[in-house]
Amino acid sequence: MHITILAPGFGYASTLIGPYEVFTSAGVLWDLLQGEAAEARFEVIMASEDGQPVTYDGGISIQPKTSVRSVRRTDLIFVPSIGLDLERVFNSNPRMLKFLQQEAAKGTLIAGVCTGVAMLAEAGLLNDRPATTHWALAEEYKVRYPKVNWKAELFITESDNLFCGGGVYASLDLCLYLVERLAGYEVAKQCGRALLINAPRTWQASFSTPLINQRHQDQKIRQIQEYMEENFSTSFTVDEVAQHAGMSTRNFTRRFKQATGEAPLNYLHKLRVNCAKTLLETDFISVQQVCFDVGYEDAPFFRRIFKRYTGLTPSDYKQRFGRPGRMEAGG
Repeated sequence: MHITILAPGFGYASTLIGPYEVFTSAGVLWDLLQGEAAEARFEVIMASEDGQPVTYDGGISIQPKTSVRSVRRTDLIFVPSIGLDLERVFNSNPRMLKFLQQEAAKGTLIAGVCTGVAMLAEAGLLNDRPATTHWALAEEYKVRYPKVNWKAELFITESDNLFCGGGVYASLDLCLYLVERLAGYEVAKQCGRALLINAPRTWQASFSTPLINQRHQDQKIRQIQEYMEENFSTSFTVDEVAQHAGMSTRNFTRRFKQATGEAPLNYLHKLRVNCAKTLLETDFISVQQVCFDVGYEDAPFFRRIFKRYTGLTPSDYKQRFGRPGRMEAGG
C-alpha cells in the first residue's frame, strides 16, 4: 500500500517525520526486535509542491522524494501541520490543493492533523462532514469554514475516506489509527509497542469496531447519529430518539437502518461497548463502574452485551488490553 506524506513547508517537521517513522515501521520494527522476518506494510514517500526542499520551524530542512505532480498512484495522503499562516501556505502550494481535490474524487484516503486539517477544508473536502483540529483553533476555523461540522472535542474523526486529528502530537495517534484501519489491529499494536508510543487516545477511536458510519446522504440520520454519539451514556429509548428526530418510531427505525446498515438499538449498544473498551483499556476503575459510566444499570446485562460484540467478558478484555496494574473486581 502506497502512502504519500505531503510536505507543504511551514509548521512542525515532527508531523512529517513522526508519521513517516510510524508508517515505515509498521510490520517491520517489531519483527526485527523479535528476530523475525519483517514485512513492510506500506511504501512511504514525501512530496512537496515542486519536489524541492522545504524548511520547517527551527530551520529544519527536508528533501522530499518527489513533487505532487509526479505522484501517479497513492492509497493514502497524509497532510501534516502547516503552521498558523494559512494564506502563506495556500499561496505557496496551489498544486497541492488541486492534488487533494483530484485524489479525493478518486476515493483516495486523505488524512490531516492539527492545522493541516485546514488544507482539507480549503480544498472543500470537509463540507458537511465532521472534522477536528487543535482545540485552540476551533473557533477561528468555524468562522473560516462554516460548512464543516467542527468537533474539536474529538481526538480523531473519520467520515468516508477523510480522517482528521487534533494537535501536533495527535499525528502519532492518527497514524496508529490509520495503521490499524489499513493493516489490522495486531500490526498497529505491535507498531505502537515497538516505537514505545503510549497512545490510549488512539485506542479511544482505534482498535475497535468502526462506529461513525456516515457513508450515506441522509443528513437527518447523520444528525441523529451525532445526537446518539453525544448522549449515549444517558438513558433513552428508541421511541425517544425517534421523537427527537420528528419521526414515527417505525419510520425512524427503517430510515436509520437503510442509511447506516444498523438498527438504532444495535448502534447504541456499539457506541456504549466502544466507550467501555476505552475505559477498560485506559482506566483503573471497576467493571461495575464502567457499566454505569456507559449507560447501563444492569451489570449482568452489560457483560452479556459486551461479550456479544467483543467475544470477551469485560474482565477478560481489561486483563488482555488494559494498562498493567491492579485489577478490580466485578467482571
